[in-house]
Parts: sequence; C-alpha cells; structure tokens
Amino acid sequence: MKKLNTILTEITQLTTDIETNYPELYRSLDENPMTIPFVNHPHLNAEVMQEYLESLKQLLRHHLETRKSNK
Repeated sequence: MKKLNTILTEITQLTTDIETNYPELYRSLDENPMTIPFVNHPHLNAEVMQEYLESLKQLLRHHLETRKSNK
C-alpha cells in the first residue's frame, strides 16, 4: 500500500487539476459525501485516504464521460 504522504500528494495534485481545469466540478467537491466525516474524530489513515483519492478519480472520470456525451 502507498504511504500516506504519497496519497496526500496525489490528492492535492488531482484537486488542483480539477480546480484549474474543471471549475464546475470543483464547486461540487465540498458536497461529496466522502469529504464529510460521519464521526466527530475520524481516523484518517492511508486506506481511508486512498479510498478518497479513488472517489475523486471516479468523480472526474464520470464528469469527463458526461461532458463528452453531451457534446
């Protein structure tokens, strides 16, 4: 499994890419259920952050597919 630091770097890069190139998608990131912890003090380990990274990638893929099909 990847180290937490590597995962956080990937999340930052992907989020920056989304913010820069897909602002319409970036606005909805704070509405993503993965960003809202369901416990008061969530334990954020590499596994949880990897799941979040994958959810961001999936969100971007879906956005791109939807954009392509709407053109």
